[in-house]
This record gives sequence, C-alpha cells and structure tokens, in this order.
Amino acid sequence: MRLEARDIHKAFRTRRGTTQALDGVAFQVASGEFVCLLGPSGCGKSTMLSIFAGLELPDSGQVLGDGAPLTRPGSDRVVIFQEAALFPWLNVLDNVAFGLQVAGMGRKERRERAIEYLRLVHLERFQTAYIHELSGGMKQRAALARALAMEPKVLLMDEPFAALDAQTRDILHTELQDIWARTHKTILFVTHNVREALVLGDRVMLMTARPGSIKREYRFELPRPRAMEDHALVDAAREIIADLRVEVNKEREERYAQLAD
Repeated sequence: MRLEARDIHKAFRTRRGTTQALDGVAFQVASGEFVCLLGPSGCGKSTMLSIFAGLELPDSGQVLGDGAPLTRPGSDRVVIFQEAALFPWLNVLDNVAFGLQVAGMGRKERRERAIEYLRLVHLERFQTAYIHELSGGMKQRAALARALAMEPKVLLMDEPFAALDAQTRDILHTELQDIWARTHKTILFVTHNVREALVLGDRVMLMTARPGSIKREYRFELPRPRAMEDHALVDAAREIIADLRVEVNKEREERYAQLAD
C-alpha cells in the first residue's frame, strides 16, 4: 500500500491551553518501502502514526492509502507499539491467532497461519509458553507475529524496540530487515534513535520540534543487512545527528520556557 500525508495539522487541548502537535506534515511512502520517522520527543511522530492508523483524525489535511482517504482503523494497517500488549491469560500461539479468531477464521486455518508466522519470527518452539515466561525481545517477536498473521499491507511501528537492551535490539533489527525483505510490507517506523533509523530505513524523514513538520528527507543507499557498527552507517549518521540536535535544543528551550511561566 502507498501512503501519503497531505498538509496534516493537529492540535490537542490541555490544562495549559491548546498545544499544536502537527503543522503541515506532508510526505509519501511508496508501496513496499521502509521509511523511518525520526524526531525529538514530543514532535508528533506517534500522533502522525496514529492518524495513519485511523486512531486519530487530523484537524485538517488528509492521509491516503493507495489514493483513498484513511479515516478509520482497518485490517490493511496494523500498529505495533513499544509495549507488546499481549494477553497474559493466553499462550503465545493463541495470542498470535487472536485477531484471526475475531475475524472469523476457522480454528485449523488460524492455527496453521499462527504457526507459520511464529516460525518466521523464530518463536515456533515457544508457542505453548505464556507471556510472563518470555523475555522482552520474545514478547516483541510475538507481537510482530500477531501483526503479520493478519497479513496487513502496512506495518505502523511505534518505537517497538526502545525498551529493549542493546544486544536484543540489534538482533531484532537484523530479523526485522529479513522479515521485510521476505514479506515486502510497507513499513512506517517511528524512532528517536538516529542509528536505528539508518539501520532499518530506505529513507529517513526528520521532523522538527513541536509543532512537528518534515524538516528534511535523507536517502542512504547502504547495503543490507545493516548493523549499528557499520562504518558507512556511522558516517551517514553524523549529518542527521547535527540536524536533529538543532531540533532537540529547540524542544528543550520550549520546555524550560514553559516551566518558567
């Protein structure tokens, strides 16, 4: 599925007044492309993802999927959050098959599909385990298998590896690149980590400090699979880090100004 954001504006009411979250966000994601949305805390990255998911509506502007407006959640788009949000009373297999059951798929077919995607994320032998028996990385693999089992056209990933240790995160970076290469899904991936964005993305879209808009687009033709320690990736990161630092400083100055009020 091809994604497009057209002049997206979004504000939220708070106790301190109205906060403008997004200010004219516009970009495109080609079908089958892996794009990372990068920016400082509070810049509206997750809000933009929620609008594509149909969980939030913009105040003005449109998001489109293959040219059609996206105004509500749909099975063609699945969100993967930082917290895996798995059901603790179900085992891994039943967690992965849950959405298929809700969709009305028969028991035998949904079991076969769930096992297929557990195999893809290397969790097949843990299918009878319960969530409390899994490591953080295994929980995220299970969440990814659950999303893939729905066979969506788009994966919307909201900092899914942010809470993991560095070693587990590196392993999942490699596995996600492999899964993307096999499935050809369109992926929009939110992160605040520059090198993570470069490891994973075909393109990196840098957002400004709040109110968020697209400051700059970066495209790096780096061979896959990529790893954090690649010298080419470290060199490419310098340019983005310099631009991101400007936006982080803006966000910090705004926060201090609010505290002083």
